[in-house]
Amino acid sequence: MSSHIDVPSGEVSRNGGTRSGDAPARTSDRGAATRGALLAAARDVFCESGFAQAAVTDIVAKAGASVGSLYHHFNGKADLYLTLFEEFQGDQQERTRQAVNAVREAGETDPMRLFIAGAGAYLNGCIEERDVARLFISGDGPPGFDRVMRQRLNKWARRNAALFHTPDGGVDEALVMVLTGAMAGAVSEISLMDDEDAARRLADEITGIVGTIRNPRTEQR
Repeated sequence: MSSHIDVPSGEVSRNGGTRSGDAPARTSDRGAATRGALLAAARDVFCESGFAQAAVTDIVAKAGASVGSLYHHFNGKADLYLTLFEEFQGDQQERTRQAVNAVREAGETDPMRLFIAGAGAYLNGCIEERDVARLFISGDGPPGFDRVMRQRLNKWARRNAALFHTPDGGVDEALVMVLTGAMAGAVSEISLMDDEDAARRLADEITGIVGTIRNPRTEQR
């Protein structure tokens, strides 16, 4: 089995069951439970030992599963790592979506305030799940994970660009780059902090400062 991060997780559906319509419901439920247990165990083992030092045998032992069941649901520990990353990012995306929608529904239209609402929610997620957030910024990941991180950052930047338009209808790319870089640094620092109260204070201070950033060359007056 390859340990490279580009390897997909086979024919397993998002709920952990197989894609075959003929599989009994009880088998599918049992498969989903096993898959969930493996992911939870992988999260604990990765956070405790790091990706490189984590052993498949430790993961399956903690999950109460077998090595065969792990390779039935995943292609190896790199696949487990990437699945955990995608689940974390999915949760983060939902946090930011809800935060931005809430301020929009309250009547907010200023793009910077919308950005700050989403950024604050993202940082809060990093604080609430510091163990897994710091795992993904530690540099101890599978081969190719740095590329996945860059792609995710670029995708986030493109979403931000939709908020910031120039007077001529273009995208304020300079402002988007500054904001994206600032938030990437904030995520790294906050995820590494052990004191939750201090992390929240820093997050508030950072979003307060970021909220003052403007691009005078393109900002509509």
